[in-house]
Amino acid sequence: MGIRPKYKTKQQEIILDFLKSKKDGHVTIADMNDHIRDMGLSVGQSTIYRQMDKLVEEGLVNKYIVDVNSSACYEYIGDESEEEKVSCIHLKCENCGRLIHLKCNEMQELEHHLLGHHNFKIDPSRTVLYGICEKCQKEETKKTE
Repeated sequence: MGIRPKYKTKQQEIILDFLKSKKDGHVTIADMNDHIRDMGLSVGQSTIYRQMDKLVEEGLVNKYIVDVNSSACYEYIGDESEEEKVSCIHLKCENCGRLIHLKCNEMQELEHHLLGHHNFKIDPSRTVLYGICEKCQKEETKKTE
């Protein structure tokens, strides 16, 4: 039995276009579902999940599961070169719940340090640092002035 050729369905094209429009950000299945509905189209949620699984398998999309209380997030990485695919750690605002996607070479250094000096390999797709985002910090400052 030969390898099945990859082909793009209309649903996959719509999903890919949406993900590309949200490059450097996170998208949930609900976000995609809303977008497709806003386009006046009807695609079942299970179809979206299947398409996302395929895109993750093909290396075009990263899937992040931040915590048990949050939906999985997806990020389009298909246009990135290997050098651009640096580690991603997430920052979650404890005030507003905003999830910040932190791509920073400094995080790679932290990963290397933890592995080399502490023999601990982190999973960047599941690593979350909690704190207060810039917007919420500014709002708190305004309240105390």
